[in-house]
Amino acid sequence: MYIHSAGHRVILVFFLIAAAISLLAHWIPGIPKWLSVSVIVVMVALCLLVLWFFRIPPRPFNAAPNEVTSVSDGKVVLVEEVDEPEVIGGKAIKICVFLSIFDVHAQWAPIGGKLEYFKYHEGAYLVAWHEKSSTLNERTTFGQRTPSGLVVWRQIAGAVARRIRWFVEQGQDIQHGQECGFILFGSRIDLYLPLDAEVVVKPGDRVVARHTVLARLAEVH
Repeated sequence: MYIHSAGHRVILVFFLIAAAISLLAHWIPGIPKWLSVSVIVVMVALCLLVLWFFRIPPRPFNAAPNEVTSVSDGKVVLVEEVDEPEVIGGKAIKICVFLSIFDVHAQWAPIGGKLEYFKYHEGAYLVAWHEKSSTLNERTTFGQRTPSGLVVWRQIAGAVARRIRWFVEQGQDIQHGQECGFILFGSRIDLYLPLDAEVVVKPGDRVVARHTVLARLAEVH
């Protein structure tokens, strides 16, 4: 396990603030001992939580080329057929995964293929489970070309998240399971698959990035 580089600056700033608050709680004249100790304990606990948020545990990967693996950790909240106008320009199967603040927040490519489309969208910060968050919130759109068609996925910032990071560029050949991005704090991933994909998860399922198979694409012979 290691701490993701996306969190280094955040961790440093948070630790400095926590240290300053702890010193004040210790040195302010007349403050009760129990209150001083309580503040220090809370600051230490919050520092540990911030470290935990940016953790990257070992990620096993042994998926077949046509298996679509989860982009991120979290909980499947929606599986349905929808229109995807930005990249696919038609019907697709949509799988939404909601990330709580306790989930690992890095993202890994769900499939191998050329990144044919990429766009960052500025936007609002509705709660991640809001119906319109996928079109109104700050987000990115990745469109990967595969032999079985386009696979599209989005990083979507939630009400708490205020920064999306990505580590790939349009035109790049992306390997299945390659790390592609990170979202700071609560967020969501929307994944769009060809209509002939075989979905093997359902709402309520917990998924693990690079490990859980969400669907299988039709094999092209």
